[in-house]
Amino acid sequence: QVRLVESGGGLVQAGGSLGLSCAASGSIFSINTMGWYRQAPGKQRELVATLSSGGRTNYADSAKGRFTISRDNAKNTVYLRMNSLKPEDTAVYYCRYTSWSSEYWGQGAQVTVSS
Repeated sequence: QVRLVESGGGLVQAGGSLGLSCAASGSIFSINTMGWYRQAPGKQRELVATLSSGGRTNYADSAKGRFTISRDNAKNTVYLRMNSLKPEDTAVYYCRYTSWSSEYWGQGAQVTVSS
């Protein structure tokens, strides 16, 4: 079992920046992928960015150039730095952990970008 605890997010004006962090605890495998997904009202959950324990990143086109994912493997924590935020970035952001056949999600963190 893996527990994911997210922090950060909040309300920011368009053009501003926010950060998210997600700490994993429990039965953590050294080989894993952690990342961020988001879900806006009335829309499906979508990829934002992922980062494997080996350093491989994957960004959604909407995140490229504005968002940066990073991680501290010693702390089992993944971060998302979001710059140049737009109103369309408003969503609940979820942390995801995957390893082998296991998948876990965080409780979600609200990010609201006002115009």
